[in-house]
Amino acid sequence: MKFLIAGAGAIGGYIGAKMTQAGADVTLFARGPHLAAMQRSGLRIISADGNFEVQPRTVASLKDAEPPDVIVLGVKAHGLTALASQIAPLIGKNTTVISTQNGIPWWFFQFGEPSLHLERVDPGGVIAGAIPSRSVVGSLAYFSTDILEPGVIRHTDGDRLTLGEPDGSRSERVRALAAVIGKSGIRCPVTARLRHEIFVKLLGNVAFNPISALTRATLVEMIQDPGVCGLIRDIMAEVEAIAHKLDMELPVSIEQRIQGAEKMGPHKTSMLQDLEAGRPMELEPIVGAALDLGERFGVPMPHTKSVYACTRLLDSLARRARA
Repeated sequence: MKFLIAGAGAIGGYIGAKMTQAGADVTLFARGPHLAAMQRSGLRIISADGNFEVQPRTVASLKDAEPPDVIVLGVKAHGLTALASQIAPLIGKNTTVISTQNGIPWWFFQFGEPSLHLERVDPGGVIAGAIPSRSVVGSLAYFSTDILEPGVIRHTDGDRLTLGEPDGSRSERVRALAAVIGKSGIRCPVTARLRHEIFVKLLGNVAFNPISALTRATLVEMIQDPGVCGLIRDIMAEVEAIAHKLDMELPVSIEQRIQGAEKMGPHKTSMLQDLEAGRPMELEPIVGAALDLGERFGVPMPHTKSVYACTRLLDSLARRARA
């Protein structure tokens, strides 16, 4: 299989580096100083599991990429709108596109009922229009990575990339993908309950991410503060209520979700990392999308709405300061 990592940042770059190290046929698409560093000195991974360096095949433009068998979307959710039209010419009849984004993915309501379009996730339907639903395989990344400097990615925790067909089937293609990616050392289980697992992860993302941006606190610091942890529980309960409206009983309780996050210790959420690095935050596809669903299904979400409003202002002020 030929893999194209469309967005070789912290997540995509780590996956690409592990697969390159294992001898897979991988091309990384990147830009700016990160691309220049990889072209000059390779891609270095700093990890407690062992540091390593690879010399990956890279492209500065998707027009220079050979047609792949698999495209891994490594950009943040808000970057997909611009990327979608660029990758569309590379998607053939048998091309698989793996989404790795946090929050509610654009394809979530393309399968089964209800059939909904979330404007905050896919403005104008651009992503759905560029990526055929037949091509999509979903994934959930359970590892923590960040870019220390151009060409250097730090891996601090986790080694699992769960794959799943959006319709819940255990297809031959998803099992083949899991086998290939698994050879890199990344654990790659296949789930038939991907939609449920997305909501389990969403419980944490809607609560932890914006609060961490507002407080600059790590996961363990938020959880060990009684007042903040109470707010986290309230937000998680609001998200869980949406899952119930979708007839989903989540396999993990709110307390179990909090306990799992606490075990990650002094970890900074992706939203806090983006704020500190001067990047836009994934607020709309995570928190904004949850609020949209709450409104559609009549679920009151006062705690989520208040935290969202504060974080949106923070993001707006940060963008203005960067301009």
